[in-house]
Amino acid sequence: MKYNVFVDGQEGTTGLKIHDYLSKISNVEVIKIESERRKDNEARRAIINEADLVFLCLPDSASKETVTMVSNKKTKIIDASTAFRTNDEWTYGLPELNKSQRAKIQQSSRVSIPGCHATGFILAIQPLVIEGILPRDYPASCYSITGYSGGGKKLISEYQNSTREQLFAPRQYALHLNHKHLPEMQLYSGLNSAPLFTPIVGSYYQGLAVSIPLFPKMFLKHITVKEIQELLAFYYKDEQFIRVMPYESETYLEDGFFNVMECNHTNHLDLFVFGHKDEILLVSRFDNLGKGASGAAIQNMNIMLGFDEGKGLG
Repeated sequence: MKYNVFVDGQEGTTGLKIHDYLSKISNVEVIKIESERRKDNEARRAIINEADLVFLCLPDSASKETVTMVSNKKTKIIDASTAFRTNDEWTYGLPELNKSQRAKIQQSSRVSIPGCHATGFILAIQPLVIEGILPRDYPASCYSITGYSGGGKKLISEYQNSTREQLFAPRQYALHLNHKHLPEMQLYSGLNSAPLFTPIVGSYYQGLAVSIPLFPKMFLKHITVKEIQELLAFYYKDEQFIRVMPYESETYLEDGFFNVMECNHTNHLDLFVFGHKDEILLVSRFDNLGKGASGAAIQNMNIMLGFDEGKGLG
């Protein structure tokens, strides 16, 4: 059986990448709208309600407006914006979140794709909260470095067409500590409050790493660094896209340096555990355009339509 799929926002960074993935999947028929009609609401409404599944790759306000156009009860929606990530009526599209999340996604007609930074933070820290190692009131912090493609067309153009010297250095942003991923980072990590989060954009196209420092003296249980790695490895042992790297992973470094881009062009997320008895550093590495956006969207589509979860993801 073939499914009709429409990408609303097909010309943006996420939409273009989703189209690339869809081109490898024979079970779907991609419906497209002419560029000159993409802002014609009646044309969009007709296509949306014709489709079996719609990807929304739009700003928050546009996603909310588009959802009101859906009158076909059989039309499934996967939204890539921030609009519905903490909405109880939508399913959070992180299959690895817990043992029941895949079933929720499969049974849902409304799925919201996690934010890229949130994905890295939640998958690293939530198992430690669930296992009673981190207290729910732990004062978590994290920082994340990402390629400029995560900022969309405007930021991509700025980096690719400007010779301003400051663009060659990493740049921190969201310094008012109000990044739009914070609500989901708190809700799905199990913590009582959001982390103090500092994102950083680098002068490269894609690839992301979220780093989370932890202090064992604040844990609820005594546990070694190696045991943290073993706990995460056991927790994700059946996950095809989550790889927990061995402790003391010097072989996965390049002369002591961390390669942020190692997972590019894949849907994998690598988890690292570094440190010693007094300090621990968790690092999540993945492609901000893959597991952090379009790859995650396709993974959720596969679950919702009953396909193999890795279909089209290589």
